[in-house]
Order: sequence, then C-alpha cells, then structure tokens
Amino acid sequence: MNNRIALEGLPNKTLEICITPEISQQIADGAPIAIGVSGGKDSCAVAFALSDYLDSVGHAGERILIHSDLGRTEWKDSLPTCERLAKVLGLELIVVRRESGDMLARWQQRWRNNVARYAALECVKLILPWSTPSMRFCTSELKTAIISRYLAKRFKGQTVISVTGIRREESPARAKKPVCKERAISSMMTIIDWHPILDFKMEAHVFPLLKAKNFPLHEAYTVFGSSRVSCCFCILGSQNDLRAASKCEDNAELYREMVALEIETTFSFQSGQWLGDIAPHLLPVGTLDLLLEAKQRARQREAAEAHIPKSMLYVKGWPVAVPTFDEAVMLSEVRHSVSQAVGIATGFTEPDSIIARYQELINARWESKP
Repeated sequence: MNNRIALEGLPNKTLEICITPEISQQIADGAPIAIGVSGGKDSCAVAFALSDYLDSVGHAGERILIHSDLGRTEWKDSLPTCERLAKVLGLELIVVRRESGDMLARWQQRWRNNVARYAALECVKLILPWSTPSMRFCTSELKTAIISRYLAKRFKGQTVISVTGIRREESPARAKKPVCKERAISSMMTIIDWHPILDFKMEAHVFPLLKAKNFPLHEAYTVFGSSRVSCCFCILGSQNDLRAASKCEDNAELYREMVALEIETTFSFQSGQWLGDIAPHLLPVGTLDLLLEAKQRARQREAAEAHIPKSMLYVKGWPVAVPTFDEAVMLSEVRHSVSQAVGIATGFTEPDSIIARYQELINARWESKP
C-alpha cells in the first residue's frame, strides 16, 4: 500500500502517512475529504501532507478545509492562519460555529443549568461549569458535532472522510487512537474519521514539513511561546501555555471573564489550578480579594460535600437508594452549607422533602425504562 509522500526539504525526502485499505478504496472512489483545521501546527501539517498525498494518488473527489470557530476563546490569529493555509493549498475553507453561543457562553450556560439541577435535587453534588480532560464536551459539542452536522448537510447520502491531525506522541489517549473509524450519521450518511499523521513526531516531521512548505506558524508559537493552539486558555493547557495566552493583549478580556466565572462558581478552571493565579496583574482592582474569598468558599463547599456517603450519590444521573431520615438530615445540612458557600438558592433543603424527592426520582427512573 502506497503511503509515502515525496517532499523536498525534509532530511529523508519522504513522509509516511497512516492509511488503511478502506481509506485507500474511498480515495480511489473519489470520496469527499474534509480536513479539520484549527490554525495549529498539527492541523496545518496534516493539510499539507494530505494534499500532497491525495495529489500523488490521483484523488478526484472534493476536498475542503473546515474550521470550527470557538468564538471569544479562540486566538485571534487562528482563523487568519486557516485562511492563509486555504489560500496556499487552493482549497475552500468552511467556517462553522455553534449557533447557540461560543465556548464561553457554553460554560456560562452550563453553570446556570447545573445550578438549576442542584436546586431541583437532580444532582447531589454541585457540578462545575468547565470542561475537563475526561469530559471534553468542548471538543464533542463545539467541534465534532458542528462539523459533522455541516458535512451531513453538504454531502448528504455520501461517505465522507473527516481528517484530523492528531498524533500518538501527544498523549496516552491519542496513542491508542485507531487510524480510522467509521461513524454512521444516518441510514444514508457515513463519516469515516481518519488520522493520517498519527505517527508523525513534532520535531522530526511536523516542524520540518511546515518549514519545507515555507508556511509561517501561528503567533501563539512564534510570539507568545505556547506549545499548543486550541482555546486561548485550554483545560489541557500547561501552566506555561496558560501564561503564554495571558501575554497576548487580545486575550485579556476573555481572561477576566473566565476568572469572573471561577469566582462566581467557586470552581477553578483546572483541577487544583485557578486561572486567576496565572496573570493576576490583568485583573481589575478588588478582583484578587474576590478570588481569595472564592477559594475559601470552594473549600467550604468541598468540606460539606465530603460528608455525602457513596450510597447517596447518583449513578448515571439517578439516585439508587432512598435516604434514611438520619441520612436526609445530613443531606439537608450539606445543601444548606453548599447554598450558603456558593451563594445560590436551592430547594429540597429539609429532610422530609429530600426523602420524598429521592423516591420521586427513583420512581421516575423505573417508569422511564422500556
């Protein structure tokens, strides 16, 4: 199977992409190919490598670049970098966005929803607003889902190859990713996720490829010293990356809004790391005092919720047992403490109402089962 790309300017003159017989057949059949681009080094590298490869094997299908704009949380140079890339490659650039708000709006709305859920005792512990490494709805909702919706509409009834530039070297999770995986969007629509540069190394392949193409890197790398381009302040970002983002004047207002959400919710942006500590000099007068108070309120919330026994926690969003009266008294005290610490109004704060609510939810769970 041919998986080599001849390229002048690289030490060994060739690159090897990851490919499968299924992908090769789809390429031969002229399947449309959408390359996801963020403006980061890996998405630019995969766009260049794949364009050269597809040209070499005579791919005759439609090709596009597609960028999911995350709004206020985007680096300002991300879309311009994608536009430069599209111009160099001579490909159409599609820009998609979440219609109901950007990434920051999603975090803010999630907090409002979680407060409402807590007030209705639809969760036992108050839930944070932020994405987490194990719960990356930022990627699934604002990138994958939005891009998939566009592809399903544009290429209705076809099999589409959706390309992303992830690499095994980046993380243990990505090291386990398959070269390709098929997703059935509907009975008439299939998307095949393809990761052709899984085996690329940053220093040996990505940077040399972009240098050989004479393509300027995103300013996040070259001006501010970040190691990644995603959200300016990313849940997966290192301390160095977060500090790098804070050095860009374009990101200052976003930084203040995100710290304000930390203060309001008492949840730090990353586990054990408050974004407000990254660049306190960017915060308005008085905000550091509010941040210090929020940390204390967070400790009060955590101390109160530590008393909740495992038997009272919900499983997949539902309670599994009705509390005894003594357990309900304890839950009542916890809910009063959390409400006071965070500054939110909540219902079901008395033992009898808590017991009744648990029973109501358990009944609803069983009634909802087929």
